[in-house]
Amino acid sequence: MAATEVTATEISLVDELRRLSLAVNNLESVLRVQREALKQKGMSLPPGTLQGVQSIHTELDALAQALEGPQTELEHLRVLGHTAELINSTLDLDEVLNQVMSQAIQLIHAERGYLVLRDKMTGELVFRVARNITGSLSESEFIISKTIVGEVARTGVAVVTTNATDDERWNSNVSVVGLKLRSILCVPLLLRNEVTGVLYVDNRIRTSIFGDKEREMLSAFANQAAIAIENARLFERARSNLQEATRVKDVMDNVFASIGSGVITADANNTITLMNDAAERILEVTRDAALQQPLLTTLLPLSQELPAMLNRVWARNFQEALEVSPTLPGHAEATVLSLTLNPLKDAASVTQGVALVVDDLTEARRRDDQLKAIRRYLTPQMVDNIQSIDQLGLGGERREVTAMFIDVRGYSTFPSTLSPIKFMQVLNQYLTVAADQLAAQSGIIDKYMANEVMALFNTQLNPAEDHSFRAIMAALDMADEYVKQFYPQQGEPANVRHYRIGIHTGIATLGNAGSETRKEFTALGDSINLTHRLLENAQPGQIIISRETFLHCAERLAADRTIAFRERGQIQVKGRQQAVAIYEVFRR
Repeated sequence: MAATEVTATEISLVDELRRLSLAVNNLESVLRVQREALKQKGMSLPPGTLQGVQSIHTELDALAQALEGPQTELEHLRVLGHTAELINSTLDLDEVLNQVMSQAIQLIHAERGYLVLRDKMTGELVFRVARNITGSLSESEFIISKTIVGEVARTGVAVVTTNATDDERWNSNVSVVGLKLRSILCVPLLLRNEVTGVLYVDNRIRTSIFGDKEREMLSAFANQAAIAIENARLFERARSNLQEATRVKDVMDNVFASIGSGVITADANNTITLMNDAAERILEVTRDAALQQPLLTTLLPLSQELPAMLNRVWARNFQEALEVSPTLPGHAEATVLSLTLNPLKDAASVTQGVALVVDDLTEARRRDDQLKAIRRYLTPQMVDNIQSIDQLGLGGERREVTAMFIDVRGYSTFPSTLSPIKFMQVLNQYLTVAADQLAAQSGIIDKYMANEVMALFNTQLNPAEDHSFRAIMAALDMADEYVKQFYPQQGEPANVRHYRIGIHTGIATLGNAGSETRKEFTALGDSINLTHRLLENAQPGQIIISRETFLHCAERLAADRTIAFRERGQIQVKGRQQAVAIYEVFRR
């Protein structure tokens, strides 16, 4: 016979015995009535009749109880097995905890229950979930005997009491007396002989509802629950670690995608492990083709000096730099590249790989050549100025200038579908707009730095008393040209603003830098560095000027009705202890 059939038979037999016992009890009542009626008529029931009926009733009750014990135990085992399946059916920790508490209350018919878990970091017991027979309770609603819970957590031994108010172990406890607790059962959650938590249930009304059988049953249940809870914890920790790893990877991907320079990393075997978008664009090599390939397989076509350079980096643990001019596939002319190899070191300063930074200097070199050619056709006054600058030799003079840095458009905002050639064409168009407006206000372009332009006013080449106002006018005209003419031609949305501009007026050292055979006129000093910091703090579409620039031309700004300005408070910039007051300038 199948197990389900045996169970059904046992249940049916117990019910039948209960019905027979009830029928015999009713028969006994009827016989007692009949005995009284017969007594009035001088008659009586046959001797031993009532005693026989009572004996049958007693035997039927005893037989029903004898069968009900195994049946109840079997039912408990069935519930315990079902509970194990239920709490192991999910890896969500909160859901597991709620299921554990609900099943525990149902399993031994408790009034309410409480679950605490041990914090693995602090070792403290932490409230997690409390329930009664109707639903959830908050921690404040559920006041228990913490003495009993603490004892079970400390010893790992279950506590059961049939009437806590009479139990000498606990009847002096304040919570037991104050709450008038009756039946209490508290068992540890054991995992590999370690107490990971405590499961507490009680009944404040009935006594003697928990015994050794309930203690054994709840202890077995608690051990199963401890495994399910640990599995859920491990899953939660793994999911949290995966989310953190994904977040870090996303941040790294965004960082590498936003870097204008090409970046390639290789491991201890010189196998490429990472390559950003800029490296793909500059080297005309796809990431799929380069990853997990030897570093020199990708780089050797650039220069035959690279193997020796790589060996020196590994041998000396020091940076190596090289400028090369290879002809890349799809290019008719040589490309000027700056290559910098750096050792990648771990926390113990042990080199674990190398990182290559690649910058395309082709356009910068071409613009330098163009500037040199243009200077051949400067006005005599400008030539005189250049001659006076040349007489400075490799030195300079300090003078007040207004410096401007323009970011024409961030690299990350260009469409990723642009080919390198098309990218440079579009970038040059942005730079041309800036150059034209600077020239209109007699500004000197000191240098191009990829998508940035550095310009100077009131140098020895372009002296002007109103240099700060000229710089502001150049910036405003530049903004107007971008927004009203250039962006619409490029098909940009009406609300787009790509440019960022920083302007500062201060003392700088202007003169020649380089060698006797190769000189460059430039400006150096803290005021130049501050100007670039202003650019870094500007948002797209903003022209930020320093307080010094504002004060230098305050009267002109106030008189010009087309110009508006707004104080932006103070900012803290890198390299300066004192805060810098700034203003935003814009057209009315």
